[in-house]
Amino acid sequence: MQHKIRKAVFPVAGLGTRFLPATKAMPKELLPIIDKPIIQYAVEEAIAAGITELVFITGRTKRAIEDHFDTMPELERELRGKGKDEIADMIHAVVPDHVNCVFIRQPRALGLDHAGCCAEPVIGNEPFAVLLADDVIRAAVKPTAALVAAFEKQPGSYLSVMDVAPSEASKYGMIKPGAAPGSVVGLVEKPGHDNTPSLQASIGRYVLEPEIFNLLRNQAPGAGGEIQLADAIDRLARVGRVQAVPLTGQRYDCGSKFGYLEAIVDFALAHETYGSDFRRLILGRTQRAAAE
Repeated sequence: MQHKIRKAVFPVAGLGTRFLPATKAMPKELLPIIDKPIIQYAVEEAIAAGITELVFITGRTKRAIEDHFDTMPELERELRGKGKDEIADMIHAVVPDHVNCVFIRQPRALGLDHAGCCAEPVIGNEPFAVLLADDVIRAAVKPTAALVAAFEKQPGSYLSVMDVAPSEASKYGMIKPGAAPGSVVGLVEKPGHDNTPSLQASIGRYVLEPEIFNLLRNQAPGAGGEIQLADAIDRLARVGRVQAVPLTGQRYDCGSKFGYLEAIVDFALAHETYGSDFRRLILGRTQRAAAE
């Protein structure tokens, strides 16, 4: 088995019902944060971590994702013909030349575990990363790079984790920490604040060894009557095969409307071109509201 992470899986077959009607005809993953779609942040994170094979698990309504990551030479030619080389370079660099994209259609949106199984023919007997596009991260060291570095130092399965409030435990897979720093001896899917084993939540970044596929194929249904990736990871954790890597930086849950709005505001405030003007706009609106 290889000890270098070359491949990453992006499960993007979900229906995006929380953003209807915007997502009736457009994939949720292509909703923009200013001028860049949500999923591109995850793709750039994977590429920055040294990953060269991007495996997208899509559905029949997600063709636009394939188009976004495809080349568009006619647009590049038109832009260069108008002297807009900088924009043409940006379009070309959405997927660098050394990176390959593979698109696998999931017949139905059956969850993260089934998406993982769909990726198995491409992943083969290699360790791989999983990135959930809903989680957008702003950090000096992105979680995928941290997970890959940890794996290359000591092979195993790794989870990116962050601390959450007790009231948030019902939204995440919550880890049961072991005695050794970073060790995980269990993972409980959405336990609720009364039953959570800790306040450390697993977020949408993973590095997994290929043995996870065997576990998923033989996994009994869990929460919601579905096969749960968290249950398979829990089985690995119980035999000492899982480690946690704390998230650094800011995570935005862009699968929720409020998290998406929060990301737009923070990215706009940090924007090198529009940040100052946007800050003045926000301050002006705040002062006007306070005066009314």
